[in-house]
Amino acid sequence: MVRKGFGYRCRTRELYAKKFGNRDLPGISTYLQVYKRGQFVDVVANPSIQKGLPYKYYHGKTGQVVNITPRGLTVRITKRVTNRILKKLICIRFEHARPSRCQEEFKARVKANEQLKKDGKKRLKRFPALPKPAQFVKSTRRVKSTGPSKYSFYEHYKI
Repeated sequence: MVRKGFGYRCRTRELYAKKFGNRDLPGISTYLQVYKRGQFVDVVANPSIQKGLPYKYYHGKTGQVVNITPRGLTVRITKRVTNRILKKLICIRFEHARPSRCQEEFKARVKANEQLKKDGKKRLKRFPALPKPAQFVKSTRRVKSTGPSKYSFYEHYKI
């Protein structure tokens, strides 16, 4: 018997599979996207382009752009290895990256807080939601209440 291989793209049959009808090359907007240093990007491997393909672990991860070259990006991604977190630098092509939306909510909140500061509002802290108030549930049918029943050893095991 031949030993199973563990190559660079092993066990990626479903991971790199594209949906039916989407097997074509990426559009021109993928190449015209402007990236800046410090920007967050999602690493999503495009199997149509084999050059600059990231390793399967990094597929779906979010990182920060460190360097930009004419054909690709260098992205810093954190990777957990046993009990420590390592910062890894990966070089990928533009086809395998897209701008991340991970900071949209945060930036919107900062903008809203700045507006509240201008208006003179004092409460900018977020507080957890309070528990919902108690209420009674009414039933149209007669409800049978069940409670603890007396346990008897002799009833279960007749000797």
